[in-house]
Amino acid sequence: MIKITTDSTCDLPEALLREFDITVLPLGIVKGEGLFRDGVDIHPADIAAHVDAGGAITTTNAVNTADYLDCFSRLLKTCDAVIHVNLGSKISSCHQNARIAAAELSNVYVADSDNITVGMGELVLRAARAARAGHTPEEILAELEDLRRRMEVSFVLDRLDYMKRGGRCSAVTAIGANLLKLHPCIEVVDGKLAVTKKYRGSMERVVSDYLHDRLDGRDDIDTERIWLVDSAFGPELADAARAVLQADGRFGEILESKAGCTIFSHCGPNTVGLAILRRQ
Repeated sequence: MIKITTDSTCDLPEALLREFDITVLPLGIVKGEGLFRDGVDIHPADIAAHVDAGGAITTTNAVNTADYLDCFSRLLKTCDAVIHVNLGSKISSCHQNARIAAAELSNVYVADSDNITVGMGELVLRAARAARAGHTPEEILAELEDLRRRMEVSFVLDRLDYMKRGGRCSAVTAIGANLLKLHPCIEVVDGKLAVTKKYRGSMERVVSDYLHDRLDGRDDIDTERIWLVDSAFGPELADAARAVLQADGRFGEILESKAGCTIFSHCGPNTVGLAILRRQ
């Protein structure tokens, strides 16, 4: 039996985690003087309430080596091997920490997703399905290597104050963007986050324009399924995004998820993202 594990940044819905018995290790979220576990004892609504009340933006901590070692050791008592799929190594030290822990054990394999949120989650899900189908660790790792080079993840932000407070953009940039109603599109490029375009207008219009930019005129997309992820507390933006994908008509399955605390800490509310798998 091969056990699949991952980090909380995968943002997979709880129902899928239960269905495929995927173990999730939570990243740390620092709020005020406290350290909390992503999705366990802190949730995005807690962060929003804290920031709206004037609190400092929350920061994130990688899963440490000791926690990985403890988890892997415990799981090896009841399974033959563990495959752990990490948050991209160019984004976080989680991957390095997991590799250090795995080096202390036998039959633990650590895969770099080179991605975040549901792009990473799709790799986790496919690994779990392959494990259930009886594939060997080597076969699963080879599939993950192929998948990660074909995965596209991007998202468009409503607000820049979270990034400003977290030191990821200047106050001048944030104020200018807010005055002009600019919404940056951030994309994972070669395992790193990069601003690739800026949209202008209401978020409902921005979401539609963003999705059409990502999808229209393309014949290289694997249409078996597509992922939507958002950090909104209301349904309006997800509804608008879903309507665009349904009108596109190509996708066999539209999967949706909510961003966890790690993504929320950097992007804030009303962020909408998309994960696409290319055919080649």
